[in-house]
Amino acid sequence: MLEQELKNLPQNSGIYQYFDAQGKLLYVGKAKNLKNRIRSYFIFSPRLEANPRNSLRIQKMISEAKHLEFINTDSEADALILENSLIKQLHPKYNILLRDDKTYPYIYIDFNEDFPRFEITRKIIKKSKIKYFGPFFKGAKELLDALYLNFTLKQKKSCKQACIFHQIKRCHAPCENKISKEEYKQIINQATQALLNPSILIKNLEKKMLDYAEHENYEEAAKIRDQIQTIKDLDTKIHIDIAKLENFDVFAVAFESNTLASLHFVIQEGKVIGTNHKTIALKDANSFDKNQIYQQLILEHFSADSPLSSEQIYVYEEFEDLKLLQDLLTQRFGKKISIKSPKIGEKRKICDLAYKNACMNIKLFCKNSNYALLQELKDYFELENFPNSIEVFDNSHMQGRACVAGMISYKFENFDKKSYRHFHLHTNNDFEQMQETLTRRAKDFDKISPPDLWLIDGGKVLLDLAREIIQSSGANVDVLAISKEKIDAKAHRAKGNAKDKIHSFKGEFKLSPMDKKLQFLQKLRDEAHRFAISFHQNVKKKQDLQSSKLKNLGISEGNIQKLLNFFGNFDTIHKASLEELSSIVRLDIAKKIKGIQ
Repeated sequence: MLEQELKNLPQNSGIYQYFDAQGKLLYVGKAKNLKNRIRSYFIFSPRLEANPRNSLRIQKMISEAKHLEFINTDSEADALILENSLIKQLHPKYNILLRDDKTYPYIYIDFNEDFPRFEITRKIIKKSKIKYFGPFFKGAKELLDALYLNFTLKQKKSCKQACIFHQIKRCHAPCENKISKEEYKQIINQATQALLNPSILIKNLEKKMLDYAEHENYEEAAKIRDQIQTIKDLDTKIHIDIAKLENFDVFAVAFESNTLASLHFVIQEGKVIGTNHKTIALKDANSFDKNQIYQQLILEHFSADSPLSSEQIYVYEEFEDLKLLQDLLTQRFGKKISIKSPKIGEKRKICDLAYKNACMNIKLFCKNSNYALLQELKDYFELENFPNSIEVFDNSHMQGRACVAGMISYKFENFDKKSYRHFHLHTNNDFEQMQETLTRRAKDFDKISPPDLWLIDGGKVLLDLAREIIQSSGANVDVLAISKEKIDAKAHRAKGNAKDKIHSFKGEFKLSPMDKKLQFLQKLRDEAHRFAISFHQNVKKKQDLQSSKLKNLGISEGNIQKLLNFFGNFDTIHKASLEELSSIVRLDIAKKIKGIQ
């Protein structure tokens, strides 16, 4: 099939996808000329084989490839965007995915206003005279709160008369013209300097914390203490002497010991206001693709709906699509965007510093005890991905009532509670509930990138179900299932001594209760169970309350259950029209629910 497909390739731009014999996506690439690019992967004589000039990673991918598909695009830039999107959505086996689905906040100020305020946004504000600061990878809210605590800025967004803030001398009441625009501008300038040098705020905050403590207002003192710590954490501990008050971004990528680290500096008005780094373990030494990583890093930060923080980008080293990416961003923002790898001078020093920090992050990553455990997990269960990112699922219900599911997320070092999700379910048995949960998660892969590993609370049946859903999504995700030991046909959960079974595509595993791998998977399963149970209890309480309200209307348990089975939850029942309700229960019952006499 593959040999025949290679004979019918177009010569225009687009993306191409390689699949294995089972239809699993192996690799996504982009090309200015699809025919030339795809054929360069092969030699055709004496037989069709991988071109030895390609990297070992690509050669291995070609050896597994049995089928090829492509999508035409209008330009190579469009192909680049589509390629990046598909890598994020499907996590192909031989592409590197730098996971980051976060949209980081910016602090902005609108100079269209007579007395402007600092606010937080995650998207472009469609106005002129907007100045952005950021992105802030952490502490944006704490920094903003500290600004309003330290400076007599306009405290309320809409205020028509002097309020409590004026009385306690936290605001000059510009709403009553008690301060001129020129005087207020000076306060804005001072606050801007503090925004770029957060350490300026700390001295005042410490004084306020002590004042609160002396007046035994310990709750407010504790809040200020936490605020101080967050602002101290914003200090990157990087001292760079930049003479010019410039705005620019710096990106560096390092690869050692099968581990990839990226680092991003944000410099505004000559000061490092933020750093962001990612570190992931790759499959092997041949997995590194510098070009793909720089593409993802830069496209991720300079997305179409994010504010443009700078027009200058400096990278540690040049990469293949540098010029293409530069032209794409210039077109996207309607401004000349420059991407350079400086050879000498202060910018070179900053790029070198970013690279050294990335290398240091790799060393810290490899020293982490979890690294060895996760590597052992990968090797023992023959997983295709290093499990940097794990999602765990569990369902919970009581005799078909308050049917819910929970998904927890684990990111290398700890539980990522911001990524936890819960689901209201419309099905009543365990199999259909897990099917609904996993299907809904898989449909969101385009919005939130898939993990490396799914862990399912269940046995082989649910493992096969998860595999089927992953295959239909086209994503590259490993799956394990953990089933509880059964005693007298009942699931038995014994902390520290549970003989749970682990199911994988390679077979069933029975590990010692003292095995670190089993204990780690049990810890994940138990956290998912706790999260699902907690959500189930809250939903059931709410349902019991709503059910009692319907009972008070004289509606029987049977009719309530009939409505729940059809509509799924009480909120939908109350929102339903009279006609929809009367199609399930008698008209007089439907009228009671709608409050019609």
